[in-house]
Amino acid sequence: MTDNLQQILDKNNPVELLRNSQIGSYIYPVVPADFSNWIKEQRAWRETAVLYDQSHHMDNVFLRGSDAIKLISDTAINSVAKFAVNKAKQYVPTTASGHVIGDGILFHEAENEYVYVGRAPASNWLMFHAETGDYKDLDIEVDRRSPSRPYGDPVSRRYYRYQIQGPKAWDIIEKLNGGPLEKIGFFNMASMTIAGKQVRTLRHGMAGAPGLELWGPYDDHKVIRDAIVEAGSQFGMLQVGSRAYPSNTLESGWIPSPLPAIYTGEEERTFREWLGADSYEATGTLAGSFVSENIEDYYLTPWELGYGSFVKFDHEFIGRSALEKMDPAAQRRKVTLAWDADDLGKVLSSPLNVDGPNYKYFDLPLANYGSANYDKVIDADGNTVGFSMFTGYSANERRGLSLAVVDPDVPEGAELKVVWGEPDGGTTKASVEPHEQTEVRAVVSPVPYSTVARQTYQGGWRTGYKA
Repeated sequence: MTDNLQQILDKNNPVELLRNSQIGSYIYPVVPADFSNWIKEQRAWRETAVLYDQSHHMDNVFLRGSDAIKLISDTAINSVAKFAVNKAKQYVPTTASGHVIGDGILFHEAENEYVYVGRAPASNWLMFHAETGDYKDLDIEVDRRSPSRPYGDPVSRRYYRYQIQGPKAWDIIEKLNGGPLEKIGFFNMASMTIAGKQVRTLRHGMAGAPGLELWGPYDDHKVIRDAIVEAGSQFGMLQVGSRAYPSNTLESGWIPSPLPAIYTGEEERTFREWLGADSYEATGTLAGSFVSENIEDYYLTPWELGYGSFVKFDHEFIGRSALEKMDPAAQRRKVTLAWDADDLGKVLSSPLNVDGPNYKYFDLPLANYGSANYDKVIDADGNTVGFSMFTGYSANERRGLSLAVVDPDVPEGAELKVVWGEPDGGTTKASVEPHEQTEVRAVVSPVPYSTVARQTYQGGWRTGYKA
């Protein structure tokens, strides 16, 4: 009987396992695909304002007790020396080898009370170490993301989670507040009242302008959403559907789904034995043109993902000794690749080619077809110089874009090629149809790509790390 990830890996190469997963496409659940039109919704986060419904696609992990901060410190590259109540920070754990497992946001909601919000790899890491470590004063509970395919069954969460973003966001927020509201510092938390309900707030700025993330008991989700929609109508606000929502990161520069680096390493064996055969790590899909028999070739360091500035050696944490031995200047760096319009046009029009060639379907606005995406990036001589990891189209920039990591000596402005599509007609994974590979020219560009975002966003993961 196979009941954990390690047992599966004892019989399967992890690359083959993940490249041929039958779980299907990664879905942003429950939220309707469109409220108006995905192009209008993309343009609204740059021109007016948007309402993002983030209630369903992320895990919530609730940590309570005096040992909660010890667990966080023991597993995060980030320093927690200054982590006051009503503050939030990004949480980035690594393996003993110093490679990234995932990331998310930690909210310090009250004294000795924290909530992690993000994808499953980091929440599983927290849950495992909470259960197996020496943390006596710690209660931990997970509220898993909503089911990808609920088939009409009722769906409920502990919290609703909304964001109001865009140039007109603060006008909407102050209308909801009934008057002026202090623009507290980035990633600072406060509260306000909407429709007679107490609402927690986080100062955010995903669209390059001051905005808020809002959350509270899920039973209030409809009344809060209706109040926001009513207030926003005056300012041209649009609700963003699950089709357009994930594409916002193409402009802002966050790579949301690197492969969790947990499939090898003796130190991680007990974690793999803890993970179920139905876990994200066991069933996730690895997609793209980059193929290696060695799963470790897909692992990434904090510097490669733009998290280098988070690495603080003021505390002991898993992966510290490995990271101390790494040279930040030798790491690949995060960039945006701006795809050539003519080459992308050939990919987009290939479904109309009766006699071929038929390239891998490029869905709009987000073209990813795996939970972790690794397309090979090559130079003029055909040498692999990086990975293209998150791909789609921005109506605001009118370009195909992808977020990538490239070798440190590749200059901005260089023309590279992205190999689009999988070799040998494609894998057997559920999200892949028979197709041919092609090469798409792309120019190495800044991250964030959006001028608005580069000039106004808070520093950190969006701007990457320069040694």
